Amino acid sequence: MPVTSYIDLLRHGETTNHTHYCGSTDIPLSTNGWKQMWTVSKTLPLDWDHIITSPLTRCAAFAKIFSLHYVIPCTVDERIKEIHFGDWENRSASELMQVDSDALTRFWNNPTHYTPPNGEHLSGFKKRVLSAWHDITIQYTGTRTLLITHGGVIRTILCHVLHYPIERAFEFKIEHATIQRIQIKHTKSQNHISLITNKPI
Repeated sequence: MPVTSYIDLLRHGETTNHTHYCGSTDIPLSTNGWKQMWTVSKTLPLDWDHIITSPLTRCAAFAKIFSLHYVIPCTVDERIKEIHFGDWENRSASELMQVDSDALTRFWNNPTHYTPPNGEHLSGFKKRVLSAWHDITIQYTGTRTLLITHGGVIRTILCHVLHYPIERAFEFKIEHATIQRIQIKHTKSQNHISLITNKPI
């Protein structure tokens, strides 16, 4: 008989510098970002067995308070932090279009071949994110798990689940404080993974 797991992917709320590429820069949530996170949490069933969060403050600060409030165990996983944008960290797209428009356009059009200067290559980012995903699906088989993470991480997982090439990651519009639920039915021969919803549950 198959065992079913649920993994919910929750993107952090708006940050104090949300118009810029935050990446690995440790930018906190804005006042509105905190409000967004508490608002979305009230739409959810709160039936998680475990919470896993990115170490970056915009995820971890809410995750730790939320876990204490609802008495849900919480752990930090370094592998689900956002991609590092190198020299583009904490800079806006409009600013970069003025100083490095060719590089930015190449990155948008073909992110697997063009990396931000001194940034993390998309293939390496995908490898570490899916390493975490693989371990989570095994360790928490048969449970309900909440991942509080970033837009890039969620897009990478969705590409994997839906069998899309990573080049299509930017096709997913992942707004602040939105959630996707993934269902995994574990059988002896294989795992059947499906995206249930990208709306509040």
